[in-house]
Amino acid sequence: MKNLFFAARPLALDLLSTLVFVALSAVTHNVLLATGVAVAAGAARVAWQLARRERVNALQWLSLALVLVTGGATLVTHDPRFMMVKPSVVYVLVGLAMLQRGWMLPYMPPAGREHLPDAVMIAWGYVWAALMFVTAALNAVVALTASLAVWSAFIAVFPAASKIALFAVTYLSVRAQAIRNARRGAEAAAPVAAELPVAA
Repeated sequence: MKNLFFAARPLALDLLSTLVFVALSAVTHNVLLATGVAVAAGAARVAWQLARRERVNALQWLSLALVLVTGGATLVTHDPRFMMVKPSVVYVLVGLAMLQRGWMLPYMPPAGREHLPDAVMIAWGYVWAALMFVTAALNAVVALTASLAVWSAFIAVFPAASKIALFAVTYLSVRAQAIRNARRGAEAAAPVAAELPVAA
């Protein structure tokens, strides 16, 4: 599970400031207030880790920098699109992390790995990276062309729904292929077992 958390961690950590921005924008209709609180939430998250003497990795610092830069640009220009585009950068970073060959291999249980070649999980790892890049592109398009309300609905629904759907497809496909391969292996082993001499 370590590699999955590594790939998804920047997205999960960035989610706090994005959710704060979306929620406050929807409730208060005050983009400047929402941006200020979102920036404070992003900074507080890193400050909390530093206070607890936890390691803050480079991607987390980059995420904080994005919150500060995009939030600052939003406050100066009064244009929420800077904050709205920020998730696209994070999704690109996560997608790049997921391009690491074989990052999904540790998720396969030993029984599953006996019946599936590594190439299957390596391919699915690239499919997950592609989803991150598609999400980044769609977010950028919606952020730059649609209203804050439309973007808020998009960011609240599409990223989570697409990941749940792809997880289901990945799981069912990998499971079905492993079961097929296990049955073929058992069928191939059966004639060999029948030919073995029985001890008297």
